[in-house]
Amino acid sequence: MEALNKIQFITDEDGNKKSVVIPVEAYEEILEDIQDLVAIAERSGEDSVPLEDLIKSLKSDGLL
Repeated sequence: MEALNKIQFITDEDGNKKSVVIPVEAYEEILEDIQDLVAIAERSGEDSVPLEDLIKSLKSDGLL
C-alpha cells in the first residue's frame, strides 16, 4: 500500500499528533479491509465446506 507513505499528521503547538490525513486510495483500501473483516466475523459460526466438495458443487451447478 504505497499510499500509506503519503500520510500526513496534524499536530498541536507542542508537536502532539491530533489528526491524520491519508490519500483517498489508502482510505478506500482500509474501508474494504474493514468490510472483509466484518464479513468474516459474521460468518465465524458457520460450518465450513471442504474445498473438494465446493468444487464438485460448483461443477454440478455449471459454475465451473
